[in-house]
Amino acid sequence: MSIQRIHHVAYRCRDAKQTVEWYRDHLGMEFVLAIAEDQVPSTKAPDPYMHVFLDAGAGNILAFFEIPNSPPMGRDANTPEWVQHIAFKVGSMDELLATKAKLQAAGIEVLGPTDHTLFQSIYFFDPNGHRVELAADTATPEMNAKLDAVKWEMLNEWAKTRRAPKHAAWMHEKEFKR
Repeated sequence: MSIQRIHHVAYRCRDAKQTVEWYRDHLGMEFVLAIAEDQVPSTKAPDPYMHVFLDAGAGNILAFFEIPNSPPMGRDANTPEWVQHIAFKVGSMDELLATKAKLQAAGIEVLGPTDHTLFQSIYFFDPNGHRVELAADTATPEMNAKLDAVKWEMLNEWAKTRRAPKHAAWMHEKEFKR
């Protein structure tokens, strides 16, 4: 088997129409499909839902379910808010900064840009409380090669110690920071 790409990633939303309009208006995603059913196809459970699909670029689809008969949405209280998020790649730092300004002008609180050495990101929340990240790549081929060369060593050390390995400490040195 060979995975070709992500078919879609699905999240829950409070209001399907509001969610589609938000992603269209703020991130330029096109609304590509809506599916509404009174019964869940996989389980046959009687549970009406609206399933909407948005074009996240390059054949990737971001989908949402509005499920009105379920308890209100929540989040895992044991997982920090910054962990669970969806990140989208943008074409450049200029595009990242322009989008930040557009989001802020619309009253959306934006954190960043945050410099991750390999990329810079901004963070904000959609109307459902999902954390969204936009990232502009800034890594050189040499940086990517250095990280690729140590990825298994880092993972194996982490698996044994549960402490951050120092194989990529160079990423935090001044010469690599902008």
